Amino acid sequence: MKRLLIFILLLFSVPVLAQQDVIPAKKSAVTVSPVMHGSLVLQWNGRTIYVDPYNGADKFADFPAPDLVLITDIHGDHLHKETLKALDLSNAELVAPQAVMDELGNEINFKKKHTLANDEEMKWRSISIKAMPMYNLPENEEARHVKGRGNGYILTMGKQRFYLAGDTEAIPEMRQLENIDVAFIPMNLPFTMDVQQAADGVLDFKPRIVYPYHFRGAEGKLSDVEQFKALVNMKDPSIDVRLRDWYPEK
Repeated sequence: MKRLLIFILLLFSVPVLAQQDVIPAKKSAVTVSPVMHGSLVLQWNGRTIYVDPYNGADKFADFPAPDLVLITDIHGDHLHKETLKALDLSNAELVAPQAVMDELGNEINFKKKHTLANDEEMKWRSISIKAMPMYNLPENEEARHVKGRGNGYILTMGKQRFYLAGDTEAIPEMRQLENIDVAFIPMNLPFTMDVQQAADGVLDFKPRIVYPYHFRGAEGKLSDVEQFKALVNMKDPSIDVRLRDWYPEK
């Protein structure tokens, strides 16, 4: 009885974030925490990963300081210097494309920096990281996101494969993916794609779980993620489409 009471007290003394999802994996579960727009936190096996930290360090106050930061692109909703400057990065390593490294220069100190180009891979503390292309269609120099500048990422941890698409349309490289367990897919015009194209792309590579994220478009309009879910599940009800609140301040 005493042990049960101690367990209950400990349980209620630990802060639980309402938006956290737990993905079973080897060694330990992966905790997925949506933060804001394209920002999220992944936690696995004692490691904390920030993806595109944005919109203020206070959004990350409930999380441990990062061990790894992934940045996808140079735009301010991905490379947000004000947020980075306010975070504790003393033990954090950075993975980013060359364009991001060029924009950062020596303004912000990380423990270590790793530059990855599209299709390059690296190992970081038993986590495999592959940089994926992310770009607009049709490919041209006037596109908001040109091929080769930014990175999506595939992270493999605990034998689970996580695809962070970044700012992209449903490009061939996305449609040809295999064995993705969890995918984060953007859908906001005119910057990435509409919900129909996003659904078509997801139905091609069939992740086990998919999160619509980065779905605030021009003039603050939010894409219809309920429609996205309906389009995907109408053709493949086995795909777990998870709708979360990526815009808590809206």
